[in-house]
Amino acid sequence: MTTYLDFEKPIADLEGKVEELRRMAAAGQAVSIDDEVTKLEEKANQLLRDTYSKLTPWQKTQVARHPERPHFLDYAHALIQDFTPLAGDRAYADDKAILGGIGNFRGRSVMLIGHEKGNDTKSRLRHNFGMAMPDGYRKAVRLMSLAERFGIPVITLIDSAGAYPGISAEERGQGEAIARGTERCLTLAVPLISLIIGEGMSGGAIAIAAGDRVIMLEHSIYSVITPEGCSSILWRSGAKAQEAAAALKITAQDLFQLRIIDSIVPEPVGGAHRGRERAMEDAGDAIDLALTELDRMPPEMLKKARWDKYLAMGRVGLA
Repeated sequence: MTTYLDFEKPIADLEGKVEELRRMAAAGQAVSIDDEVTKLEEKANQLLRDTYSKLTPWQKTQVARHPERPHFLDYAHALIQDFTPLAGDRAYADDKAILGGIGNFRGRSVMLIGHEKGNDTKSRLRHNFGMAMPDGYRKAVRLMSLAERFGIPVITLIDSAGAYPGISAEERGQGEAIARGTERCLTLAVPLISLIIGEGMSGGAIAIAAGDRVIMLEHSIYSVITPEGCSSILWRSGAKAQEAAAALKITAQDLFQLRIIDSIVPEPVGGAHRGRERAMEDAGDAIDLALTELDRMPPEMLKKARWDKYLAMGRVGLA
């Protein structure tokens, strides 16, 4: 059963009528309703296309957070053969909000690391809704270093509202762990491809997202802070989240125009949750293309190009 967002109510009404007519047909109604079903389906599909062609930044935020979007484990199962999870930071614990492991991606060994939000109440609690503790970032650093040692590329999947902000995380050095993660991304001697699959917010995202190529799904979002967090700081209330979403330039389209990201992966009409297999396959194609582009670059050139890429972002507007 599809979970509809607030702005999808007209679509939900039409698709609900289609389902009702189908149930009537299945129950053996004497009157043929095939033509009516076809007309309503066409109308619903057109409304879906029209709606998703002009989403606001806040609506894209809602789509990026849709509970039925594919998550890390879905991508791991769909794209990686013989995926072998690797656990623990070798210092304190194994954080479940960031997962990682080694496997085969279209004929090459890769290290896959990313946020996992979970897909039901039990798994969301187990993965802490994708909000990592310091142990998660230290695990990511360990796995990146392991990949570097064996000369295999790293793929990171980003989907988090931010690092866990609790006292226990701060006591164990959350800020330092995020900084170390960002530093490890920038100094890695193997290709690093970062894909924003949902929401990439704050340092909790950038700690594993400072890649050679940063790719976003069409309706994903990426920013230094959530719209709600920005609203609470600037307006002392979360009520201005919609205005904050527009001001922050968090959409893939805005960030591509600003040269913060490198490419955008189109999603199926209605979002990745309406065509999960296709969305993941298209994301895999984008990752494959990026890795092919980086294959021939020696380690020192790779690191220099990555370093220059992020320094150039800070120089925008300076002359």
